[in-house]
Amino acid sequence: MQHLLSLEATSRDDILTVLDLAVKMKSTRGRHEAHPLRHQCWALMFSKSSTRTRVSFEVGIRELGGDVIFLAADDIQLGRGEPIEDTARVIGRMCHGAVIRTFGQDEVENFAKFSRIPTINALTDGEHPCQILADLQTVAEKLGTFSGKVITFIGDGACNVPLSWLWAASKLDFELRIAAPAHYQPDPAIVARAFPPGKIGGGKLVITDDLKAAARGADVLYTDVWVSMGKEEESEYRIAQLASYQIDAALVKLAKPGALVMHCLPAYRGKEITAEVFEAHADTIFTQAENRLHAQKAILSLLVAPRAPK
Repeated sequence: MQHLLSLEATSRDDILTVLDLAVKMKSTRGRHEAHPLRHQCWALMFSKSSTRTRVSFEVGIRELGGDVIFLAADDIQLGRGEPIEDTARVIGRMCHGAVIRTFGQDEVENFAKFSRIPTINALTDGEHPCQILADLQTVAEKLGTFSGKVITFIGDGACNVPLSWLWAASKLDFELRIAAPAHYQPDPAIVARAFPPGKIGGGKLVITDDLKAAARGADVLYTDVWVSMGKEEESEYRIAQLASYQIDAALVKLAKPGALVMHCLPAYRGKEITAEVFEAHADTIFTQAENRLHAQKAILSLLVAPRAPK
């Protein structure tokens, strides 16, 4: 791996390698034999607010022996209109890697191109790959495997989290169901890229507005906030449109007995999930949050691993 920019651009083998190493990172935390980021300084460049992503990357970089500097949009010239290409060429001459949380997917990709240092997508409007890698780790940890399982995403099916789930399902052996109103379903062009006619390998994708059908027999029920960052002006409209796509006790009963309920946080109880269901599944949800640390340490380690000569 040279970068982690999207799951679309990440191979099945690399996904599985990250997940295998993430399990080791979790089991050996505090006792790591290697510190691959020693003598390195990584930049965290965040144009969007963050709790779990920032904390997990800062802690992870330090636990792997590195140093980290945090740069919000107002701290650097990007906030005054400097092209991402120029910022990238400066950071690339001073830092050893970058973790970027921003709006456009093109910004992360251009940064990686012009900086020539390992670059990680910590969330864009297009994808949230680190979140889904940690989620896959959690499913495997709780259920033994994600292979053959049914994972149902409920809510805004066109945002970055379900889109990264979509790309994961295109490469791995599980069924992804996306339950969303028609206006909030994934772009057909993205679906066609991930699941072209005659595709061999990977999993299965079902997109529907039938919430009960999508939940029935599922191994995992998964939701996210209805109003993503940058969509605040649409808040009232989105809440009205998605109000019936809530994970509540009745919906959980439709899923497989012992099904996981997952939420990538922050959670708004009474909207996308009831307080009752959230608290009943809090252990899974906060294990999911914790696994961000372990999965991201795996990513960081693999990005700086020595590459075999061509």
